[in-house]
Amino acid sequence: MPPVFAHGQLRLYLLALLESGAKHGYELITALSDRFGGTYRPSPGTVYPRLARLEEEGLVHRIEDGRKTVYELTDAGRQVLDARRDELATIEQDLAETVRGLADRVRDDVRGAMRGLRADLAAAAQSARAGATPSSPPATEWEERLASRTRAAEAEVLLQRFRDDMRAELRRASTGRGLEQLTVDTVRTVVDSARSAIRSTLG
Repeated sequence: MPPVFAHGQLRLYLLALLESGAKHGYELITALSDRFGGTYRPSPGTVYPRLARLEEEGLVHRIEDGRKTVYELTDAGRQVLDARRDELATIEQDLAETVRGLADRVRDDVRGAMRGLRADLAAAAQSARAGATPSSPPATEWEERLASRTRAAEAEVLLQRFRDDMRAELRRASTGRGLEQLTVDTVRTVVDSARSAIRSTLG
């Protein structure tokens, strides 16, 4: 994937993220990931050296808070932000274009993965049918019904668990910086693809 930020842009964007208050490195990484709807997450090796450089330049101040290290914007850092508001607005516009491009790529990857899943399920079903030879002892109607109900219950548990997990994640995100449209689009694509894949196995 090509670089998300041009030279020097990430440093300026980190200053902008600190404008709302002091944050530790993980919070900054998470804020950047949320900004991109989870399609891009910078590594600690990308963020922390830039924070160290900003500290050397007197634009941020590091504070040891127990086992955590938080960074806050200095007056000099605020002056840099004020002087570069136009550049920051341009970065935001460029990021919006980047997010849309990444969203298209994610949707294509999801569709490809779901097509592969449907093919795997179809192949597994075909193998199961081929394995049922005439010499195999037939299961009683009661046994078949019991096995079917067991599988149905397991599928429902898996669906409920997935629903509960995703609801918790969405609620957590919505109480933070809010949900990006990319997240909603990704949920829609994944759910539609999963629905089609499951229906194809139900006959």
